[in-house]
Amino acid sequence: MKASSTASDILHTARSLILQGGYNGFSYADIAQVVGVRNASIHHHFPSKALLVQAVVAAHRAEVQAGLSTLQQRINDPAEQFRAYLAYWSDCISSASTPFCVCALLANELPVLPPEVAAEVQAHFRTLAGWLGSVFEQAQAAGTFQLQTDAGAEAEMAMATIHGAMLSARAYRDPRVFQLIGDQLLRRLRAN
Repeated sequence: MKASSTASDILHTARSLILQGGYNGFSYADIAQVVGVRNASIHHHFPSKALLVQAVVAAHRAEVQAGLSTLQQRINDPAEQFRAYLAYWSDCISSASTPFCVCALLANELPVLPPEVAAEVQAHFRTLAGWLGSVFEQAQAAGTFQLQTDAGAEAEMAMATIHGAMLSARAYRDPRVFQLIGDQLLRRLRAN
């Protein structure tokens, strides 16, 4: 079932507000003002803030999974898949279209998030770590990556580096910082 236009607008606005200020950085009144609806309309679609943010994260997870699947279909070389993943985030950060991964931002607030939101955020991390681990294993088998530890640990380190690079780019207000860190990460993984 496709979401209504109003529900889609609410989700899009909530996502933007989360990226600006986190879970507690917005209210239904903020969304109502941007979307041009009353709070009651938002409650009709999303009875609670927890359900709204859970829907935002679920939509983000679906987008990520579709994007990773597309990468695997379009690009055979696993090292190039990883490079394309880094390039995607570099482009998002440079254009300011998505300056931060919504799940990475919410992970910072995990201790205070409602359980249904926390579960979605944690599921995102598990999915991404699994994909990265698989890509790294394949790249090592192909001889294009030289891992310093097992693929699972490398995936966790890469994920932390990527999310940290997003944070550094935001802190310095310079998207080139993400690109610099991503390039160094890729250089470290590539076999000589």
